[in-house]
Amino acid sequence: MSAPVYRDPVYDGATDPTVVKNLETGAWWMFYTQRRTTDRGPGHRWVHGTEIGVAVSDDDGRTWVYRGTAPGLESGNTLWAPEVIATPDGYRMYLTVVDGVPDRWTGPRARIVEYRSSDLDRWRRIGPIELGSERVIDAAVAPCGDGNWRLWYKNERDGSTTWSAVSRDLEHWHVEGRAIDPSPPHEGPKVFEFAGWFWLIVDEWRGLGVYRSSDGVGWRRQAHNGGLILDRPGRHPLDRSVGHHADVVVLEADDPQGDTAVLFYFSHPKGEPGGEEDRERRGSAIQVARLGVVDGTLHADRDVVTPFALTPVDRIA
Repeated sequence: MSAPVYRDPVYDGATDPTVVKNLETGAWWMFYTQRRTTDRGPGHRWVHGTEIGVAVSDDDGRTWVYRGTAPGLESGNTLWAPEVIATPDGYRMYLTVVDGVPDRWTGPRARIVEYRSSDLDRWRRIGPIELGSERVIDAAVAPCGDGNWRLWYKNERDGSTTWSAVSRDLEHWHVEGRAIDPSPPHEGPKVFEFAGWFWLIVDEWRGLGVYRSSDGVGWRRQAHNGGLILDRPGRHPLDRSVGHHADVVVLEADDPQGDTAVLFYFSHPKGEPGGEEDRERRGSAIQVARLGVVDGTLHADRDVVTPFALTPVDRIA
């Protein structure tokens, strides 16, 4: 059965993972929100004042080594949910930056700020992306079937909804509005192309909601299981909560039928925290699930055997 693939050695609070391959070295890099689970401040201060943790795997994801926190990012603010993509001119990070260290969720202002790097190690600030709201978090960026790039994000001025912005060149963005239905409420969008479809998954705090599209523009919610995956705990004793805020790595094989999609998510090994003072269950771990598509429906197997290799294998049948 599965087991956590990574736990943060400083606070045991790894969440919101994004995984990208270093195209020069072949190593896999994981960036994540490093929650401060030991903070004894009021309210939800422990999920603020966070930095971005970095772990690296030189063995195709079987083991991960903590590298510290990402240098060159903003200090004195709250950093959440990094989205990192590879482009022909290097790597781009789309980072949620919340002003200061509030003790309530999000705070008065949150922006998505772009950074760039040539090696995944040193980051240079480009600046915030104008998305029509002063409270936006959780960026996801991917190319779509219409030839454009899109950036999906949670617009907290519109409740817990996912909006999108479109760009032809990753330089200039135009806000499009809501991308999917506002209900059920959600956050943490991720978009990827797999098995002939575009997929959008969101964190609904009761599992991950799944939407499907032929072009990455118009979306329809998956009907199977109420549109949810990872809505039941895993079999492993350290994977006993629903899955949260995920990333997906699609590994291309020589034969497209052998392409593999691996979902990285976080869960709470001791169960979902019961409230602000439930320090015992604040800890979180990064887990993996294997994705497969059967008759146009996305399925997730979170009880895969670990250690788990980031190499193309047979998909779920």
